[in-house]
Amino acid sequence: MADITKDMTIGEALRTNPDIAPVLLEIGMHCLGCPSAQGETLEEAAMVHGIATEDLMAKIQAVQAV
Repeated sequence: MADITKDMTIGEALRTNPDIAPVLLEIGMHCLGCPSAQGETLEEAAMVHGIATEDLMAKIQAVQAV
């Protein structure tokens, strides 16, 4: 499975591993299928939702490790 990076858009990350959707929903990213998800990076989304990029990426990596 490919690694998910902070520079990927939300849409790319979900296509890479759909199992990360609950992590994104948990931090308030409820519009996973909206147009902004196709152009907004995980880093940008973390900033908009008030979470440190490192914290978001750690949660995503924990899901990928399972």
